[in-house]
Amino acid sequence: MSATALTRRPGFGRLAAARAPLHLISLAVVALVVAAALLAPWLAPYDPNQVDLGAALAGPSADHLLGVDAAGRDTLARLLLGARTSLLGPLGVVAFSTLAGIAVGVVAGWRGGWLDSALSRSTELVFAFPGMLLAVLIVAVSGEGLLAPVIALAVAYLPYVSRLTRSLVLAERERPYVAAHRVQGHSALQICLRHVVPNIAPVVLAQSAVNFGYALMDLAGLSFLGLGVPALTPDWGRMVFDGQTAIQHGYPLSAILPCLAIVLTVVAFNVVGERWADQVARRDPR
Repeated sequence: MSATALTRRPGFGRLAAARAPLHLISLAVVALVVAAALLAPWLAPYDPNQVDLGAALAGPSADHLLGVDAAGRDTLARLLLGARTSLLGPLGVVAFSTLAGIAVGVVAGWRGGWLDSALSRSTELVFAFPGMLLAVLIVAVSGEGLLAPVIALAVAYLPYVSRLTRSLVLAERERPYVAAHRVQGHSALQICLRHVVPNIAPVVLAQSAVNFGYALMDLAGLSFLGLGVPALTPDWGRMVFDGQTAIQHGYPLSAILPCLAIVLTVVAFNVVGERWADQVARRDPR
């Protein structure tokens, strides 16, 4: 972290105070969505796949608080159960890309030389291949499901984490504490695992929180294209796709609500991640 980046600008305190309510609202949205996903089986008023064609496209009522879709399925139940799938996929993307990205970045930044060059060129090659296109190709070969797009997007997101980690490790390995541990006879593996990785983890995790929102949006887009979860699985992206029929008949609620859920969740995770990164930068004594 440079000294310039940590210098407080005039009015910085007022700006931070103005952003505080947005951060709290975003935290509340994240907590609400996570709670809905965890408690969905108990909160859902109906089976999300229960079809009632006689009530198709009915608006909000005492029986169906958010109405029903074109197949007569309860929108609220599908939103709640869809939160599970919509959060589980991005969690897998972020978990794999973060762990693998940290490993690649630490090795490249610590070892340097030809190994650093080889790993850096490999990540640049992945950068040149769009993640969505890779996901479409893998799903086309393996068939619909959540695993294939999660793996494809995790590979696509890995370079972002590895490049950030590498830059942090390059700066970290020059710190006096690293030289002190080397003099004490500690191995490179011990220094990295016990000291370097814990020191850079807050910055990397802040970036991963932002990546979570983008991964959610990408997976929702794949589900909208029919390349994500199976048709009967509740998912926000799939709900938007299914809601097209309702929009054509003048009942857009079943499509608007999942769109709103996606937008609010993505924005909330981005705000929380950026706020976390700001706090890490302000607390960094270097």
